[in-house]
Amino acid sequence: MDQSKIRNIAIIAHVDHGKTTLVDQLFKFSGMFRDNQKVQECLMDSNAIERERGITITSKNGSFAYKDYTINIIDTPGHADFGGQVERVLKMADGALLLVDAQEGPMPQTFFVLKKALSLSLPIVVVINKIDKPAARPYWAVDQVFDLFVRLNAPDELLDFPVVYASGRDGWSVDNLDDERKDLTPLCEHIVKDIPAPQGSPDGPLQVLISTLDYSPYLGRIGIGKITSGKMDINQATVVAMRDGTLKPARITQIFRFESNKKYQVNEASCGDIVGIAGMNDVTVGCTYTSPENPIPLPPMPIDPPTISMNFLPNGSPFSGQEGTYVTSSHLEERLRRETMSDVALQVVPLGVGQGFTVSGRGELHLSVLIEQMRREGYEMECTRPVVIFQTGPNGEKLEPFEELTVDVDQNYVGPVMEKLGLRKGRIQSMETENGMARIVYLIPTRGLLGYRSEFMTDTKGLGVMNYLFSGYEPYAGEITYRQHGAMVAMCTCETVPYALFNLQERGRLFLGPNVKIYAGEIIGENAREGDMLVNPGKAKKLTNVRAAGSDENIILTPPVQMSLEDCISFINDDELMEVTPKSIRLRKKALKKWGWSGGDN
Repeated sequence: MDQSKIRNIAIIAHVDHGKTTLVDQLFKFSGMFRDNQKVQECLMDSNAIERERGITITSKNGSFAYKDYTINIIDTPGHADFGGQVERVLKMADGALLLVDAQEGPMPQTFFVLKKALSLSLPIVVVINKIDKPAARPYWAVDQVFDLFVRLNAPDELLDFPVVYASGRDGWSVDNLDDERKDLTPLCEHIVKDIPAPQGSPDGPLQVLISTLDYSPYLGRIGIGKITSGKMDINQATVVAMRDGTLKPARITQIFRFESNKKYQVNEASCGDIVGIAGMNDVTVGCTYTSPENPIPLPPMPIDPPTISMNFLPNGSPFSGQEGTYVTSSHLEERLRRETMSDVALQVVPLGVGQGFTVSGRGELHLSVLIEQMRREGYEMECTRPVVIFQTGPNGEKLEPFEELTVDVDQNYVGPVMEKLGLRKGRIQSMETENGMARIVYLIPTRGLLGYRSEFMTDTKGLGVMNYLFSGYEPYAGEITYRQHGAMVAMCTCETVPYALFNLQERGRLFLGPNVKIYAGEIIGENAREGDMLVNPGKAKKLTNVRAAGSDENIILTPPVQMSLEDCISFINDDELMEVTPKSIRLRKKALKKWGWSGGDN
C-alpha cells in the first residue's frame, strides 16, 4: 500500500458529542454497505453495555476508503474514567478530528483530550457537530474552541485550524453554513488535505509501539499499534522491548488490518499501517516489536495509576449458587485475569487463598461496567464499597485524588447543589450564569463524588448535567459523611408480604415489592432516620372470624425504588455488601448473624 495514501486519524471529544455516530456515517458514505443493507446504529460500539448506555467504553479501530486513500480511524472513549485510553491511542494517529457540540461548546473532557493531542503536536481538524439542534451556536462554539487552544498554549501554526460544520446523525458536512448540505465530502477532503501521511521508512528496522490491546481466546493477547518503521510478515522473528527495557524473542503468528468495524488477516504490513499483532502473550501497552538485528525500542507511554478500588468476593450469601453459573474464587480469578489481558488500567491483587480480590480502576464507572459485564456472563460475587487509593507525599503527608467537577444546572437549583458539594469538601473554582443556567466548576476529592450522581439528579429534578475530570493528588481533605439515613434490614428469611410492606413504607423508601424471597440481614429499604432498623417484611395479617367496618381496607403500595447497579454501589456503607448475580442485585449486611441469620459462618 502506498504510504502517501494512508491517513491515520483519531476522533476525540467529550462524552455524547457524537463521535461514534459520525464514524457510522463515514462508513456509509464510503460505500461499505449496500443501500438496502440493515446496519445497526453506533456500529463501533460493539459491546451491548456500550449500546445501552450510549457511550464508548473502549477505543475501537476501523477504516474506510475515500477515493484512492485509506483512512484508518480510531474511535475513542469520551468519559473521563476511560480517558487513559485516549492518551495511548493518540500515539497511533497522525492527526485528530476534534468534535464539539454546537450547543454545549467545549466541555471538560474536550479540554483533556485536546491537551493530549497538542502535546503530541498533532494537526487538528475541528468539527462543530449537531448544528441542526434548535439551540445550536456554531460561531460561539468556534470562538470557545479558539480560546481553549490559546489557553492550552497551542503553537501558532495549530491556531489556524480548519473548521467543518456537520450533522453526524444526518450524514452531511459543510465548510460554510450557507453551503448546500449534501454529504460528508467536505470533511473527507479536509482529512486528506490537512492530516499528513504517516512518517517513517519501509526499508528501516521494524518498529511497532503497542498502544492498545485486544484479546482472543484462541490467539491470546493481540497488540494493536502503528508500524512507524520497516515491514512485517507472518512467521517473522522479532524481539519485543518490554516496559522495563528487557528484550524478549517473539515470532509473529497473525497480522490483522482493520476494515469498517472488523479486522481481517493479512500476510504482511508496511510502514504507516495500523495493525493487530498476535505472537506474544506477555505484550502490554508501551512494548515495542522491533528487529532482532537492530533493536530500536520506542519510549513507552505512561499508564495512568488507578484511583479507586473495590473488593470482589465469592458470594457467601444464603442464596449463593442459585442464580449464577460461576460462583467460586477460582472462577473469579480466571475472569479477572482475562480482563487484565485487555485492560491495562485495571489492577487485580488477591486478598488471600479463596478470599477474593482487590480490583483497582480509574473510577466508579470503570468498575461498575466490569461488574455488569461479569454478571451478564453468569458470574456471582459480592462487592464492597469503593474506596479511593491514597498516596504519600514527599514530606510524609497523606494525599488523595481530586477531580475537577463541572455542573450545569438551572439557577433555581444552585442552592441545594452548592450545599451538598460543600459538605463533600468541594471548592468552587469559577461560576458563570447565562440564560437562566449556571455553570459551576469545583475542585473536589474523588471520595466526595462517590454516590453523589443520584443525589444530584434528585436535587436538580433530573435536569442537571455533571462532568468530572481527574485533576491530581492534593492533601487529604478530611472526613466526609456519605449517607444520612440508615437501612431497613430484614430480621428473618421469608417472602415479602404486601400487608407488612404497607406498614413499612411510612418508615422510609422500599427497594423491594411484594412476593420477593429475602434472607435475614438483607437490606430491603432506606430508613427515614439515622441508624439501621430491624424489620419483618414477611409479617402477614392475622385472620379471625370477627368482621369490623374498615378492617379490610385496600392495601395500596407505593412502587419500590428501582436501584441500578451504580445506585447500589453508591448506597452501601463500609459494613455492607452488594451481592451481584445474573438475575438479581441485593444489598446485605456483612455480619448476617448479628441480624438473625442462623446458618453458615456469615
